[in-house]
Amino acid sequence: PDECRTGDFGGICGYLWNPDTDLSVLAGMVGIENRIWLKAGDHPHVWAIANEDLEGSTDEKTSSVHFLRFELTGEMIRSARSGVPLSVGVEHENYCYETQGVDEAVRLALVADLT
Repeated sequence: PDECRTGDFGGICGYLWNPDTDLSVLAGMVGIENRIWLKAGDHPHVWAIANEDLEGSTDEKTSSVHFLRFELTGEMIRSARSGVPLSVGVEHENYCYETQGVDEAVRLALVADLT
């Protein structure tokens, strides 16, 4: 897309994981699971590692659900635990979206999951 949309985390989830999403939309999103990132404060963003045990996309379409994990450095984890904003984004040729920081409840849930 020419321009990357911004908004809250629900904007990503609501568009991609909507059960009413037309299958032609999923066809245009092949490989999107490899174009999702997480960012802690001013640290560089980290690309998702997707669907390690599953097939996420075929040549015809992407799955409507992907399992993602992110490998953050120790410094990024310490920053996240200290309260820096967490942002999530998608940089795919057919869909670009960036949060302005996830809601505090989402941030706390993500931080609680860090090891």
